[in-house]
Amino acid sequence: MYTFKNVNIFLFEPLQLEKRGERRAEAEKLLAQAQEAGEQENIDKFSKRLVKVTKQHNEECKRLLTLMGVPYVEAPCEAEASCAALVKSGKVYATATEDMDGLTFGTTVLLRHLTASEAKKLPIQEFHFSRILLEMGLTHQQFIDLCILLGCDYCGTIKGIGPKRAIDLIKQHGSIEEILVNIDSNKHPAPEDWLYKEARSLFLEPEVIDGPSVDLKWNEPDEDALIQFMCAEKQFSEDRIRNGCKKITKSRQGSTQGRLDTFFTVTGSISSKRKEPEIKGSTKKKQKTSATPGKFKKGK
Repeated sequence: MYTFKNVNIFLFEPLQLEKRGERRAEAEKLLAQAQEAGEQENIDKFSKRLVKVTKQHNEECKRLLTLMGVPYVEAPCEAEASCAALVKSGKVYATATEDMDGLTFGTTVLLRHLTASEAKKLPIQEFHFSRILLEMGLTHQQFIDLCILLGCDYCGTIKGIGPKRAIDLIKQHGSIEEILVNIDSNKHPAPEDWLYKEARSLFLEPEVIDGPSVDLKWNEPDEDALIQFMCAEKQFSEDRIRNGCKKITKSRQGSTQGRLDTFFTVTGSISSKRKEPEIKGSTKKKQKTSATPGKFKKGK
């Protein structure tokens, strides 16, 4: 039996450099476009951005995880930033999230579609940040500046600069400061009082949990308490909850921790002319580096 262990993280207080109401309006617009085009992946993506999670929702999730014996962590600020801190400290293997900000915050490994339903048939995507930087020929700070140009939660963007143009400008000039000096400000005006420096600082030095000091423990599920909470209070099927408890207990009793690539089909990566970094222990027959056994981190 192959198992993996997940850690959930809750956002204590989101950062706000600019009002996120604008981002919500944009998400509504993009959702409408995705629905019109029938793009299911984008429909799911932008629908999630419109979900409002209340304090009660968070508290009930924490209670459920505790009863299931699953650890969780409360992030002082952005969840993806603390996810990255746990990965870099070696507490977990990867950040599992649909938000690519996880890479901007510096997580070494990011997984997408980990929790997608089988009906969607979406392959799990695994991104290694060091390889992304190598392939793009960028430093971490340049990658952050690129993400700011492409749009982030904390500030606006330069008018008329799309993805291809943004990459070209970063590679040519190296930073937003140099880009502002060299582009036509009449044709490509930057937002008034643009907070790109503050946004960059938040990505480079975010307020995060102290990864090495976090103690993660997985316990046996409290079946009686789960029945009370999920069935008596939330009207779930008792058979469903008891079967779930059995599955959790069985997985905890497994003696083998599976490799990451046993959970999904490994597909080839996009070819590149750049020489890939040499990986210790690899052979010519291997198409993809196998992941070491580890735990996963899910951002919320």
